[in-house]
Order: sequence, then structure tokens, then C-alpha cells
Amino acid sequence: MNQPEIKQRSPAGLQITVLGLAFLFSFPALYLLWRNFTEGGDPLELIGTRRILDPLWRSISLALAVSATTAVIGTSLAWFTNRTNLPGSRIWRIVLPIPLVFPTFIGAAAFIRTMNPGGLVNRMLSGLGIETVIEMRGFFGAWLVLTLFCYPYVYLPVAARLRQLPRSLEENARVLGQHPSQIMIRVVLPQIGSVVAAGTLLVFLYTISDFGAVQLMRYDTLARSIFTSQLANQSVALALSLILLLLAGVIVAFERIFSRIKFTTDEALIGEPVQYSLGRGRLPALGFVFLTVLLSIGAPLLALGDWATDGLLRTTRGGYPLTIDKEQVWESTWNTFSISVLAGLVAVIAILPIAFLIARYKSRIGSIAHSVIIATFALPGILIALAMRFWTLRSDWAYDLVNNTEVLLIFAYVVRFGSLAMGVILIAVAAVPRRLHDAGKILGAKKISRFARIDLPIMAPGLGAAAGLVILSTMKELPITLLISPLGFSTLATRIFSSFEDAFVAEAGIMALILVGLSSVLTWFLVIRRADHL
Repeated sequence: MNQPEIKQRSPAGLQITVLGLAFLFSFPALYLLWRNFTEGGDPLELIGTRRILDPLWRSISLALAVSATTAVIGTSLAWFTNRTNLPGSRIWRIVLPIPLVFPTFIGAAAFIRTMNPGGLVNRMLSGLGIETVIEMRGFFGAWLVLTLFCYPYVYLPVAARLRQLPRSLEENARVLGQHPSQIMIRVVLPQIGSVVAAGTLLVFLYTISDFGAVQLMRYDTLARSIFTSQLANQSVALALSLILLLLAGVIVAFERIFSRIKFTTDEALIGEPVQYSLGRGRLPALGFVFLTVLLSIGAPLLALGDWATDGLLRTTRGGYPLTIDKEQVWESTWNTFSISVLAGLVAVIAILPIAFLIARYKSRIGSIAHSVIIATFALPGILIALAMRFWTLRSDWAYDLVNNTEVLLIFAYVVRFGSLAMGVILIAVAAVPRRLHDAGKILGAKKISRFARIDLPIMAPGLGAAAGLVILSTMKELPITLLISPLGFSTLATRIFSSFEDAFVAEAGIMALILVGLSSVLTWFLVIRRADHL
């Protein structure tokens, strides 16, 4: 007869450490709220003004449009590639998530220079005698770019859910003479609706917090308004930050509701998922998938390659030289890699005590800290940067201690992306068998020795995957780096952004290709390969 598991009492030192970590993760949001209602004036007086309402409406309208289109595109792609006889479906399943490697501001830059007058597409159309001017600016440009680079947030979870659906309901519907389209609407959609909603809410949250794409498209959302007013008018920036913080909090609350929904199925009835024949719709479906891949992957890579090649050829042919040299490119690449690795390591070290408190001791304090850190996912990077910037400028000791240092930058990265590591680390900690610790105690091994010899080797793949998620996200992060990085410290993201803003597209193309290539390699080695061992 199995004995009930005895709940161990967590060490007081571990509890205090976790409480301190929870406070640090919540500090940027708490500081913004405190500044709004103490030294920032009365934000309620500004909320009803056009300076607040106009950016708010633009943010909501853009987020709604992007969410709706990504829900349709992501769900359709998942259906075609996982449940139909689409040609090359295995290859498409590998290719379709790739847009997540691209920062949205690189996608925006690529489409602006490719589609606008003088761009690659306009030159090709002119060569064919077609004089069409396409302006990639404002709402349309931001909507198109964010849709193309955010649809994987819907596609990936929906595809996973479609592969898990039991066969019985669909087979019964087929026996009853239901058409495949009727089965999709009446049987499949009700079972995947919550997953589609959860992915769509993530897209909504990402859209309202995005800065790079809307800045380049000159579409004045809340994030862009905060950036442009954070020096000239701090009271407006604080009021805007409060609205964005509240809006993000509401969205993440809804997302958490959908993410808690559990799916239970009878394993005996699952088997291989039902496959449907597209019939005459096979060619249109293939065209739809191909067009999506072309626009979200092919077009940006073609544009970046065109810029980089043009700049390199121009230099070798005696044209005006590039504004960057090898040393600057290497410096930015090394800064990007090193600061991202440090952020990943610090994030793992910060999350690990919380994971231990939850997985080993089932502590309520650990659960509270877990909720706080997951909630930071709703805090856009520009708000974290704004809080840290205002805090260091208003606090003498903080200014002397951490202002203009990499310490402040790494802290902001960890707060922004630490939630990405939480789930993976929890799984890694829970995977260590308790009996091995009992055996270590019997053999006289101390806590540190047991941690080094038992825990770390077993948790290593999970910790590596968690660090990899933080590293990859940090490499692409823009507003935090722009606002609080040390003077003279440039990453690939900031150099690409500033080069494009200054119309140095060849330089932007070269560094963007390096960033995308580096992200792709690290995605494989740090996340995909390690995740296979979890």
C-alpha cells in the first residue's frame, strides 16, 4: 500500500529569497503605479483627453484587426497542414513557425523598403510596365507586418490541439453524412475554440505592446506615444503607461482563464487524427500556404539580402562606403550575444528558487511568487524601461549605483522575459526523483553536494532550454535596449533600428541577416534540441 507523501517544510531562507524575488519582479509595475498617483499628477485628468484616447483607440483597433486575421490564418494553416492531404505538409509544418525568429521591426523595415516607391517590388513592377505605388505606412502597414509575424502564436497551439482530438466524434459525424466543412464547423471548432482564443489573446497582448513595427510604420499607438513623450512630457508618458498597464493586465487575465482549461480525452479513441481530402480545394489551399510563407519568410529574407548585397557590391565597386566596419559589426554581435547569455543565466538563477519552493515544498509563498512572475508577461518592455529610467533619474543612490550600467539592463531583461523560463524550469525541477535525494542523504551527502551531483545533471536540459528562451527573446528586444542601455553599448537590434531610421538600409540589411542567422542557430541548439531531452 502506497504511503501518503509527507509535505516537507520549506527553509526560512528560501522563503525570504523567493519573497524578495517576487518584489523585484513586480517593482517596475509598482513604481509606475506609485509615480502616477503621487508625483505624476492626477492621471485621471489626462485620461479623458485626446492625447490619451487617440493612441488608446489606435492600439485597440490595431490589436483587434491583427488578432482577428491571425486567428483565421493560424487556424486555417493548422488545419491544412495537420488534417488534410495538402502536398508537402511535413515541410510546411517545419517552415511555418519560422517568422517567430524575425523581430517585427525587421519585418516592418523590409516591407517598407520593398513595397514603398523605389523599393524592390516597385522596381520589378516598373520593369513590367506596371506603375503602381504601394505605401506601407500607418494602420495598413502595421496590421500587415504584425499579422505575418504573429500568426505562429495561434498556429502552433491550434496545430498541437488538432493532433490530439479524438477520432470518434469526427468519425460519427462522417457516418451520419456530414460534409467535411460541416464537421469542421460543428465538431472541430467547438473543441479547439478555447485554444484559438488563448492564442489570439496572446497576439492581442503582443500587438498592444509592440514598439518597433509601429514606430517604423509611423502609427501612433500607446507604445509609440510613450516613447515619444517620455522626455518631453513625463506626466503624459506616465498616464499613457498606466492605460497600457491596465489594458495589458485585462488581456493577460483573460489569457490565463483560457490557459487553465484542461483537455481530457479517451486515449483509446485517439489514434491517428482523421485526414480529409481537399479535392478541388487542394490547389487554392496550397496557394494560400505558399503565399503566407512567401510574405512572412521569403519577402523579408529577399529584402535583407538585396540590401546587404547592394551595400557590399557598392563598396567593392568604388561607391560610397558603408557607415559601419567589421569592428562595429563584431562589437554589436558580441554585445547582443553576451548580454543575452547573461540575461538567460540570471533568469534561470532567479527562477530556480521559486521552482524549488513550488515543486519540492508545495509552498503557498512559491505559488504567489509564481503568479507574480507570470503576470510580468503582461508588462510591455517599454513600460519596464520607462519605470527603470524614471526610477534611476529620481533616486540619487540608484543613479549612482546602477544608472548607465549593464546591471540595470540585465535586470530589465529578466523582468521582461523571466516568465518564459518559469514553466520549463518547473518541469525540470519536478523531474528529479525524490528517491535519489533520499539515497544521497543516507550516503551522507550534504545539500550542496546533492544539488551538484543529483539535481543539476538531471535538470540541465530543462535549464538550458529555459535559458535559451530568454536568450532568444533578449536578442530581439528593442525598447528596453534603446532606453536604458549604457552609453556606447549597441546591440544588433539597436543598430539595425537606428540604421534604418537614418536611411542606411545596406547596413541594416547586413546586421539583420546576422541577427536572424544567429537567432536561427540558437533556436536549434538551445531550444529545439534541448527540448527533445525534457
